Amino acid sequence: MSAAPQVSTAAYGLAAVLAWGTSDFLGGWATRRANAFLYTTVVNLGGLVMVVALASATHAPFPSGRSAAWMLAGGISGGAALAIFYRALSSGRMGLTAPVAAVLSAAIPAIFSMFTEGVPGRIPLLGFVLAAIGLWLITRTEDGGRPEGIGLAVLAGLGFAGFYLCVRKAGDASPLWIASLTRAGGLIITAMIVVLIGKFRDITPSGIRWAVLTGCIDSLGTILFVHASQTGRLDEAVVISSLYPAVTVLLARVFLKEHLTRWRFVGLIAALAAVPMIAAQ
Repeated sequence: MSAAPQVSTAAYGLAAVLAWGTSDFLGGWATRRANAFLYTTVVNLGGLVMVVALASATHAPFPSGRSAAWMLAGGISGGAALAIFYRALSSGRMGLTAPVAAVLSAAIPAIFSMFTEGVPGRIPLLGFVLAAIGLWLITRTEDGGRPEGIGLAVLAGLGFAGFYLCVRKAGDASPLWIASLTRAGGLIITAMIVVLIGKFRDITPSGIRWAVLTGCIDSLGTILFVHASQTGRLDEAVVISSLYPAVTVLLARVFLKEHLTRWRFVGLIAALAAVPMIAAQ
């Protein structure tokens, strides 16, 4: 692969990190005062309006039926995961829950690649070990319990991994339509859950505005991630984009004054360091 595509993949991936890290912080902060699934429904609606408008304005070609089906499936997986993730961020510490979801969502596509493309080398295997150590340090507590929100972060990580894999199966369709249809899938699943649980009023007008902003930023991150995955390898795009917890943790430290113990900070560094290793070639 030439240097130019690698640079493009890194640039798009790092831009996605900034967008996703910011949107996750906003979502985790806002859902402390709103139902996570209702908030995410508004997030999906706001993001969907933006990306459909962009796709229509640029006359981007609509994908094939097969590709569209994979996009919707990815959106359902990612949409449910996003709501669960916001709940995890709001119920626990952002600096602890975000890395757990990121490591899992990056590791699973790497495992998939291992079965489809062969066993990875020493560096990816070392990354798995480092990730396991990091997760243990992050999730351990002094009293032997478990930090609140970690279980939800694990579920979110599984859902995000499904999103990555489905987007890859969608092929080289327009990033704007990929973002649109995955957002539509997310809207379908979260709206259905809201209807089932009957939570229609657990959000304020201010929360709606924050949700629309969050959706636009998150959708921008999706567009950037798709560009990254289409200009390089999926594992490269996933690994770089999975560094978004660094932005979330930084924002939580600055605005929410979250504090990490020494060992959890070491675990955070280990988990984030493992992300670029677990799919290294």
